[in-house]
Amino acid sequence: MNKQEQLIQWIDAHFDEEVAFLQRVLRVPTDTPPGNNAPHADMIAEAVQAYGWQAEKHAVPEQLVRDYGMETITNLIVRRPYADGGPTVALNAHGDVVPPGEGWTYPPYGGVVDKGYIYGRAAAVSKCDFATYIFAVRALEALGVPLKGKLELHFTYDEEFGGLLGPGWLLEQKLTRPDFVIAAGFSYNIVTAHNACLQFEITVHGKSGHGAMPETGHDALQAATKILNALYSQVAELKKVKSKVPGIDSPTMLVGRIDGGTNTNVVPGKVVMKMDRRMIPEEDPVAVEAQVRALIEDAVRGEPGIRIEIKRLLLSHALRPQPGSEQLVANIQKNARAILGEDIPAVGTPLYADARLYGEQGIPAVLYGAGPRTVPESNAKKADERLALDDLRKATKIVALTLADFLA
Repeated sequence: MNKQEQLIQWIDAHFDEEVAFLQRVLRVPTDTPPGNNAPHADMIAEAVQAYGWQAEKHAVPEQLVRDYGMETITNLIVRRPYADGGPTVALNAHGDVVPPGEGWTYPPYGGVVDKGYIYGRAAAVSKCDFATYIFAVRALEALGVPLKGKLELHFTYDEEFGGLLGPGWLLEQKLTRPDFVIAAGFSYNIVTAHNACLQFEITVHGKSGHGAMPETGHDALQAATKILNALYSQVAELKKVKSKVPGIDSPTMLVGRIDGGTNTNVVPGKVVMKMDRRMIPEEDPVAVEAQVRALIEDAVRGEPGIRIEIKRLLLSHALRPQPGSEQLVANIQKNARAILGEDIPAVGTPLYADARLYGEQGIPAVLYGAGPRTVPESNAKKADERLALDDLRKATKIVALTLADFLA
């Protein structure tokens, strides 16, 4: 039996254990907001001790986390050093998740297995890859062959808010500098590029007044409507802009939330809107931010009694392929062909992820892990999020074989 067959056999033999581990990972809530994620990190650190591993706990200072809008963040690094002479390969998955929301037919933190699927918030994005990566590394180490280089497992807890206090924190504090990164993804494609994202909170200040005498106030909602019209008037133009990256189409813009007013019979004195502008990799985020700010300001310029504040909530840069990414892609594609029996593409995605933070440091990073062919199939961020156990098994094998290519 060759080494590849041994890896595959080990994963098959330990797959029930892997599923049980994933259930454990899913059953500790990490709703963000509120973002109390340290208990989950503590559980993971304790769990990997059973494999003889030590997880370094890197807690982000509490005040910084609270100012950021979350409660606790403890990021983990598990370092597995081998013989000198090989690269450092990092595997990154995030444990923070959006709240479950309504409409579940399975308990969102139950980790229920039914008809070949495991259900739960983050079953597909991306707590599943805690299991994928840990069991791929365990399989590699169980081979008993000499390994060169280092493996690092990065389990981070700030992706939903943008990643700056997750991978961004680890990199900024110089706690890690890998040569290659594989970050959480899906089984049937390799993501090599993704969109950038700009999010604003726009506060329109007017003056409340009695509904029977609206002229005594300054209507913030009326002013907000002008801003909405200005923003949405650009949508058709954005659709004409096309990316050259396969899998990425055009920039998008929307207002996702509006809050304001005090009562039905009162002139609204204040309206708050939150907007999202996705940028294709070819766009310059600095120029786009300036354009959007100007669009908002121009929409209400000269409106009597109206004042606006524009607060940037997020500026997430695009992921672009770095030199060395092609080596990751080639190895994953080769091993996917062996396990899946098909060629999987290297594509871009309109989503954004915290893997971009490695790319911003010049570190080649791709997204690959356990998941279906498309995001909608997984119910990611919706009710009854799920993962096919067969996809978990196959992705674990592909990642293990890829690690062997780099380190064995």
